[in-house]
Amino acid sequence: MSILISARFPIIIVEANEMNARDDTPMPVASINAVADYFIRFSREVGDSITNLKLQKLVYYAQAWHLALKGERLMPAQFEAWVHGPVCVPLYQRFRRYSWNPIDESVQAPELPAEVEKHLREVMEVYGGMSAWDLERLTHAEEPWRIARGDLPADEPSTAVISDDEMRRFYAARSAA
Repeated sequence: MSILISARFPIIIVEANEMNARDDTPMPVASINAVADYFIRFSREVGDSITNLKLQKLVYYAQAWHLALKGERLMPAQFEAWVHGPVCVPLYQRFRRYSWNPIDESVQAPELPAEVEKHLREVMEVYGGMSAWDLERLTHAEEPWRIARGDLPADEPSTAVISDDEMRRFYAARSAA
């Protein structure tokens, strides 16, 4: 279903389980910014600060575990295998002005389906108590990031995309263990 506001800016409304007309894959159910805003608000509500580095890892794990458990992307986002772990470039750009400092931007509570909020809360329960450094080290030890980086030295920049298939395979195997 599409609602046309103007010829230049259509707003498209899709059901969470609607199929992508181009490749018959389910459409992602949330935006990258909505997921980020959820994690920022959650952190603030429990009295924790969150940096861009930590946010990147939480959003990555939300995507990875959604791929593993539901077989589909949570968000229309790709992650690159940067030196400090997985990064979604548009999200990085949104918060890059904070550098290594906590994000203090005021964000609205995103409207997300209940099952997405449940998934994000579970991600926070597992990973939210870890520091950005711990999350970076964890992603560095896991195959999806390592495979994407290949033989690059640890401090070599990379824009290699972390494969959805590798994330799905790796985290699905971890959930079965």
